[in-house]
Amino acid sequence: MNVYNFDVKDENGTPYSLENFKGKVLLIVNTATKCGLAPQFDELEELYKKYREQGLEILGFPSDQFKQELSSGNEAAEACRLTYGVTFPMHELIKVNGENAHPLFKYLTEETKGLLGKSVKWNFTKFLVDRDGNVVKRFAPTDKPSKFEDDIVKYL
Repeated sequence: MNVYNFDVKDENGTPYSLENFKGKVLLIVNTATKCGLAPQFDELEELYKKYREQGLEILGFPSDQFKQELSSGNEAAEACRLTYGVTFPMHELIKVNGENAHPLFKYLTEETKGLLGKSVKWNFTKFLVDRDGNVVKRFAPTDKPSKFEDDIVKYL
């Protein structure tokens, strides 16, 4: 089992398989545009532009589970583009914790437990996935993307 076993929906609700990213390094992030950590979008976009050609994909998954997101994935993606210039893929609004959590996030949290065990502590929890679809590292919401750039490079 790895992340390629999961289907997700893009910001417009169109389903696709994460198998589309086979052979890429993924940074999967639960996002929220109204969160105090939202300026991390700038650093995430910088990393995406810097390493995309080398095989990095950043996948943003907006969640209103912490009451800091707009009402739809499409609205969240538009806000990310307008405010932060985000060009990496954004997805539908999902839940990241609890019995209604998206299956992908249930898997991610099972593979890399954090401070709260199998739960996502807050917006901007980040999961690093290697080119084989294995979850290799989890970064806390307050971990700025520039601080773990070396971890990303290691898997590229």
